[in-house]
Amino acid sequence: MTAPGEAARRKPARRPTIKDIARRAGVSESAVSFALNDRPGVSRDTRARVRRVAEELGWQANSAARALSGERAGAMGLVLARPAQTLGVESFFLQLVSGIQEVLSARQIALLFQVVEDLDTECALYRRWWAERRVDGVLVVDPRTDDPRPELLAALGLPAVVVGGPATPGPDPAEPSAGEPSATEPSATPPHPLLSTVWADDAKAMARILDHLYGLGHRRIVHIAGLPGLAHTARRIRSLRTEADRRGLDRRQVHSVTTDYSDAEGAEATRRLLDAARPPTAIVYDNDVMAVAGASVAAGRGIPVPGALSIVAWDDSALCRVTHPRLTALVRDTPGFGRLAAQELLAVLDGGPLRTVQGELPHLEARESTATPPPG
Repeated sequence: MTAPGEAARRKPARRPTIKDIARRAGVSESAVSFALNDRPGVSRDTRARVRRVAEELGWQANSAARALSGERAGAMGLVLARPAQTLGVESFFLQLVSGIQEVLSARQIALLFQVVEDLDTECALYRRWWAERRVDGVLVVDPRTDDPRPELLAALGLPAVVVGGPATPGPDPAEPSAGEPSATEPSATPPHPLLSTVWADDAKAMARILDHLYGLGHRRIVHIAGLPGLAHTARRIRSLRTEADRRGLDRRQVHSVTTDYSDAEGAEATRRLLDAARPPTAIVYDNDVMAVAGASVAAGRGIPVPGALSIVAWDDSALCRVTHPRLTALVRDTPGFGRLAAQELLAVLDGGPLRTVQGELPHLEARESTATPPPG
């Protein structure tokens, strides 16, 4: 037997409609529509009364209906095609999303966020969102060295901003051509001529790290990078090679290895490097999680940091600051980068031109995890 009130608890509350607002405000449904959509045809007093009643009833516009009528959906999309297990401990995307959400919430725009398995699934999702008019635009993260997404989004006519630039073009630094530009110089042409781009200069950031380590006397430096195929991974690897060549360093002793960004792969890569006949005296990790995992591996083997091994984290975080010793890290305003990306997408939606906007260059915060290497 159903208990009194149980059926009422099970039944979802009915959403208020324009008809409900019209009945309570004592006006026609068309007047309500004009008032709520800021259209002419009603007096100032009527508009104010309708909006007051709508707020009292808790009315919200139906985004699907608005999209079908040609109005905006009131949402932006963000898709992340990465291994899901790497997201729970990495702070970068949480900070990036917080900056994005700060800008969007000020305009009462929702953020539709989804994690997918691969790039094909991401592209299929864009097609579905476009067909269903679920979002007004998208932020495209993790640009690839061979990326189909800009062309797809341009063909769909779905407004988008690429967060991050493409891999630095040009031949490998081992085979320079006459007049080849430095890998640390930004391109004068837009990286994605079909879309706006907000990018960070990873090449100059890597140069700052190499300046620091080289200045301390390190000549065996290994970069434990993130996922292969990502444009920023390619930029960092290329910049490491360029900086090594500029200083006459041996590429066998200064090189990069790729991982999936996880602590497990960061630790395993560290073990392999420390097992080498001539292990590195400094390791640069592409995120804070791998850097902390690497420091733990060194501690477990009795290798003092920084006495025998210097460690640098690409992204600063609370992890870097509470680990002992505190980790030298690149400090950048990641929420600010997210805000910049969201502002650029809103500008595109408001009819602004396609642009390439550079984010603030991070600075290196030298802490206790880097020092002069041991002799030999």
